[in-house]
Amino acid sequence: MSSRHIPISHRYLFLGRGFQWTQKHTQRLLEARRPETEHYVQPSVIYRMARDLEKRLESRLPWLCRLTQADTGLNPVRPLPPVGGSPIYHGVELNERDVLYDLGERVGHTLVIGTTRVGKTRLAEVLVTQDIRRGDVTVMFDPKGDADLLKRMWAETRRAGRENEFYVFHLGWPDISARYNAIGRFSRISEVASRVAGQLSGEGNSAAFREFAWRFVNIITRALVALGQRPDYGLILRYVTNIGELYETYVENLLTVQAPQLWLNVQNVISSNMLKERDLPRNMQGQANAMKVWAIETVLSSDAGKKLWDPVLDGLRSAVRYDRTYFDKIVASLLPLLEKLTTGKTAALLAPDYNDMNDTRPIFDWQEVIRKKGIVYVGLDALSDPEVASAVGNSMFADLVSVAGHIYKFGISDEIGAKTQKKVPINLHCDEFNELMGDEFIPLINKGGGAGIQVTAYTQTLSDIEARVGSSAKAKQVVGNFNSLIMLRVRENSTAELLTSQLPEVDVYTKTLVSGVTDMANPEQDSDFTSNVQDRVSSIRMPMVTPADIINLPKGQAFALLEGGQLWKVRMPLPDGSNDPLMPESISRIVEYMQQNYRTGENWWLGSALPSDILAASDFSQGDAEN
Repeated sequence: MSSRHIPISHRYLFLGRGFQWTQKHTQRLLEARRPETEHYVQPSVIYRMARDLEKRLESRLPWLCRLTQADTGLNPVRPLPPVGGSPIYHGVELNERDVLYDLGERVGHTLVIGTTRVGKTRLAEVLVTQDIRRGDVTVMFDPKGDADLLKRMWAETRRAGRENEFYVFHLGWPDISARYNAIGRFSRISEVASRVAGQLSGEGNSAAFREFAWRFVNIITRALVALGQRPDYGLILRYVTNIGELYETYVENLLTVQAPQLWLNVQNVISSNMLKERDLPRNMQGQANAMKVWAIETVLSSDAGKKLWDPVLDGLRSAVRYDRTYFDKIVASLLPLLEKLTTGKTAALLAPDYNDMNDTRPIFDWQEVIRKKGIVYVGLDALSDPEVASAVGNSMFADLVSVAGHIYKFGISDEIGAKTQKKVPINLHCDEFNELMGDEFIPLINKGGGAGIQVTAYTQTLSDIEARVGSSAKAKQVVGNFNSLIMLRVRENSTAELLTSQLPEVDVYTKTLVSGVTDMANPEQDSDFTSNVQDRVSSIRMPMVTPADIINLPKGQAFALLEGGQLWKVRMPLPDGSNDPLMPESISRIVEYMQQNYRTGENWWLGSALPSDILAASDFSQGDAEN
């Protein structure tokens, strides 16, 4: 199906062609499997002969094979589509129609399950095409980086005239990728530490180390915000490895504003050479900035210094007192994560330099994307580095949860009385979402609907979800938040039972042929025997659909449980871009176009500054920002 034939509606979502599955279809399916009807289901004899001939003559008579394989209506033995499975599931209904899903139901979220290469991503193309051309906010998370999906989004964006609203964030192509600071926007300062430490293992003994990492990142973040700086992974790594530098900067700003005499005392102690190396605590000896740090500590420990109380300062003081060897041990799990996120070209994507006017790659955040009804493709290149992909994906989910809470309270325009404002649909498509899912994903689907977030998640099995979240209870919690279910072919009975267990049993009728002969006992009668033939019809109860039915589905076909339990059998279209003039030939053409058209907005600081309430909480942040 070409793009122009995909119906676009502001009331319904087109899923494909099909019919609502009822008792009569279960009855027809049962009868189609009976031995006496097998010849109606199997391909004809001439069709099977043609396929056998192709196997034998592939090398000797290739021209004949091309004739029998020609995909034209003039070919009586035209090959069937290579979709596998059994054709009887869709053949039990002659009158199929468009399967339309009420857009009002999407806020309840949709789960799409199917094994590898059965059509999940192609279904995503159909849904994303409609969302883009409808004018909605559309975000696609693609861990593996499907080129066809990106090309489809690019073509539909141009078709809808929304090129200026399209962002490509791709860890695999940093040269053309937009930039994004995963920890740069937040409602509460503690969110930054939660997003960073949330990527660390919390199992067993690792829980204590993760809690310490959370505290240390939180100390650094509070200091950065107080100084008027936006946190990013690069700054977090810089000050985790050298907390003394941040301590000096913060103390200088704090004392200059609140206690100038104390800062003068610090300078006097340093310039007078009153402190010697032997006066330093053993854990600080040999460090580059130890003398200045200890001079500050000496002044703050005086009677005048004890009168100064600042919670951020207290946190920094406790951090610089740690023995370096001990400190390195307790942040051993944090540093590798930060190194991965700030190594090579990835660092410029995740820790953008807002003041570098020579870098024309745009910087986006979710608040900006939602306000301008943008389109975002997020390629995480999980095949190259799954840990970095997972960390970035989880940070994005956590950021979206924060933005959703803000929208729920204040609306898109940051106005009081948000509940009276019309919600903007925010469509999130998460392909292979089990690879990205963490604790941040659960509140996104659990509470994001109130802000207009509509999640369509794609995965292969329930076991993938359980393996990711670590427990069956959490996996059920995740699945329980999806009101609609679309299930393509799967390979696990337990996964198929997620759908079949929600369906009722139905009465189906079976016919039994009974025949018999009875000899006559009286030889004087004219007849020697009597015969009896009966057709007995009985009713039995059986599941409307069994797990075996789902396991045997052809590619591109699915059962969909929609709108409170309505079961639909759907045949999904395959988007055809062969004759689409807007479809790029390759990713390189997209790269060329983006390099020519990327530009940096002149007023990025107006919508992307630190939250005003956080800046107002600092007495000296404005003065430092001007410096």
